[in-house]
Amino acid sequence: MTTAGQAAERGETILRVFDTAFGDLLAADPAAFRTKFRKMAASAFAFYRGTACLFYADLHEERNGGPFLDERTSRVWIHGDLHAENFGTYMNANGRLLFNVNDFDEAYVGPFTWDLKRFAASVALLGYSKALSDEQITALVTTYADAYRDRIRAMASGAAETESPTLTLETARGPVLDALRAARANTRFGLLGTMTEIRDWERRFTPGGGSIELDKETRTAVLDAFDAYLETLPRNEDRERHGAHRVKDVVGRRGIGIGSAGLPSYNILLEGHSDALENDLVIYMKQAQTPAVSRHITDQAVRDYFRHEGHRTVISQRALQSHADPWLGWTELNGTGQLVAEVSPYAVDLDWSDLSDPDEIAQVTADLARATATMHAAADEAESGHSLVPFSTERAIDAAISADEDGFREMLVDFAHTYGARARRDHQIFVDLFRNGRITGV
Repeated sequence: MTTAGQAAERGETILRVFDTAFGDLLAADPAAFRTKFRKMAASAFAFYRGTACLFYADLHEERNGGPFLDERTSRVWIHGDLHAENFGTYMNANGRLLFNVNDFDEAYVGPFTWDLKRFAASVALLGYSKALSDEQITALVTTYADAYRDRIRAMASGAAETESPTLTLETARGPVLDALRAARANTRFGLLGTMTEIRDWERRFTPGGGSIELDKETRTAVLDAFDAYLETLPRNEDRERHGAHRVKDVVGRRGIGIGSAGLPSYNILLEGHSDALENDLVIYMKQAQTPAVSRHITDQAVRDYFRHEGHRTVISQRALQSHADPWLGWTELNGTGQLVAEVSPYAVDLDWSDLSDPDEIAQVTADLARATATMHAAADEAESGHSLVPFSTERAIDAAISADEDGFREMLVDFAHTYGARARRDHQIFVDLFRNGRITGV
């Protein structure tokens, strides 16, 4: 087959996968997907970020096995969309600022290597965009593999958190510390200033700027869903103080980002823990999506575990993220699962734009590897109690890697280069499909 023929065949595969993954949402909101696709057209990495569906379709050869996968390591709670830009800061339920994995919309139970491969390919794409050599990219992926492996080994051996600490203001360095410091400088009052205003002596959402005024029927449905959501939250004395749940305002939003295109959402303004207006907070409620990886996991026990996608997202995040957002919960709206959480001022993503020195990138990559390992280890029987993963994940993963440590490193390096090259080719094919009107509905 000619190169043109291969590109045409690959184009048909991309269109077929897109139709399965995006078809219903695209039909409901074509404008949001035009925005999403134009963002994806900007770079191969942006395309990769928006195509977890294609990535997992390409991993079909591992559905029934693969290197380092057995009955246990194929049943680990995974992030599902682990790439270099899905890390950032958050404030946990104990009031500590942490740097860790974020955005759990695609989380599910599956093979732990799928997270690692998705991250490794993202490193190759970022490295290519920064004109790093193949050898430098190999070194970065090797750094990631070794740091992940070392952290898993330490935890499997019973290392305490203090022996291998999480990334905090006290332990982080370089760009990760910069992100934590930037998050610390933020305030809820500052966030409120960008989203709300004082009208008639009360705080309300500022009109415009993407806000959608709701009709009475929709507002009532959202508030009923909010009341049901409160029942899914862990007990918290601050929330139970007088007025802490009083709703001040509700507006609609519509997702237009790479990951949230077409997903309807709502912002809810709540009274804080006192009468002071600077204590108010914003909660978001958004329609949860079907994770791309779930289409390739056939385990019925996993599928049957979740009530709906909102429940799945929250249970997964609580399993993967120690001391998650205390406002994290789920509900249903018009029969569809919803994810609910705080719009936090303390969420700052890692900024890769100014990272160009290979040594500094290697340092960050090692930090992200340790964060990945900590995440994979968080959701075992002892930590989460979830029946889906009734074993020590770090010990299972450690045993699997120990059988062939060189092979583990080589697997990730080879995949990073191979899939990174494929993603760059796919990006060009996608751009041509999009600009020539081949994607139906946009």
